[in-house]
Amino acid sequence: MAGLSPLILVVDDEPRIARFVTMNLEMEGFRVVQASSGLEALQRVREDLPDLVLLDVMMPEIDGFETLKLLREVTDVPVIMLTVRAEEKDIVRGLELGADDYVTKPFSVQVLTSRIQAVLRRIGLSADPHSAVLKIDDYLSVDYNRREVIVDGEAIGLRPTEFRLLYHLIENAGWVVPHETLLAKVWGYEYRDEVHYLRLYVTYLRKKIEPDPSNPRYILTERGVGYRFVDFRKTATEEQDG
Repeated sequence: MAGLSPLILVVDDEPRIARFVTMNLEMEGFRVVQASSGLEALQRVREDLPDLVLLDVMMPEIDGFETLKLLREVTDVPVIMLTVRAEEKDIVRGLELGADDYVTKPFSVQVLTSRIQAVLRRIGLSADPHSAVLKIDDYLSVDYNRREVIVDGEAIGLRPTEFRLLYHLIENAGWVVPHETLLAKVWGYEYRDEVHYLRLYVTYLRKKIEPDPSNPRYILTERGVGYRFVDFRKTATEEQDG
């Protein structure tokens, strides 16, 4: 399989749209397979092991949200939702169920391709070459190879986007990282204004790593500006000096 271009699964019950998306993605160099229902999508994911799923929301039998919920029970494959429903509550619902992005119809091929490439870049983040396990303190450590955190002695897995966000926060520990910078680094340059993505994933991370998510110790909010990871290196040095 080495050297093959990414395989995209297009899930849409409208044949015309599925053909249009497939044709344009193939022209961009992607390999494409199709499914016309949520149940078929589940089967395709098991059989074809796609690198990314484009999932329509409005489908008969089981809709895209329910399909995504079922997918997340068996796989972490990146999913981009495609829908005419552009309300923020629908976007947040999709993200909370585990979608990696949300593209509203009608969309241009350029926008869709850009979003696909951004998601594929995110999941391709390499581990920190300097240290397999980074100890923040006695309560929290980060295992870069496994992409998980060790919280009070318990290993907890991270989604690809959660891991990338934590990675960039830790890389800038002690410094305030602006919203638009984090969005560009974690989601891609074209996401600089999607602040609700960032807020949602900071909430996810806090629930996983913070002793008290409502009173965070590690990921601190700089209101109206961005987020700052606690300067654990400075704290460790002060303890040694003491």
